[in-house]
Amino acid sequence: MGYILQFIIGGTILVSASMLSKSKYLFLSGIITLLPIMTLININLQIHNMSIGDFRITQKNAIFGAFGVFIFISCIYILTKWFKPPYAVLCAVIIYILYMIGCKHFSS
Repeated sequence: MGYILQFIIGGTILVSASMLSKSKYLFLSGIITLLPIMTLININLQIHNMSIGDFRITQKNAIFGAFGVFIFISCIYILTKWFKPPYAVLCAVIIYILYMIGCKHFSS
């Protein structure tokens, strides 16, 4: 349940950032603008509230997550060449979910 709540909060933040962006490419510029800020805040929280072992596990999960975001955005970009945007996003979400399930299985 905690992962779902974090996903909703993170998604809300990313959507808010993209809505406030004034670029032609709203989604990508919002993510590019917000990621460094979220990374700095996240590192600060990790340093103060985690043990070394927990910090290492979080780093490994962050690498899987960063690659997942790359897969998600790339899938949307590639699939919009063949499908209408809502279907491309839906397919990309399904691919992303399968990737994250695979990462969870691989890391355990």
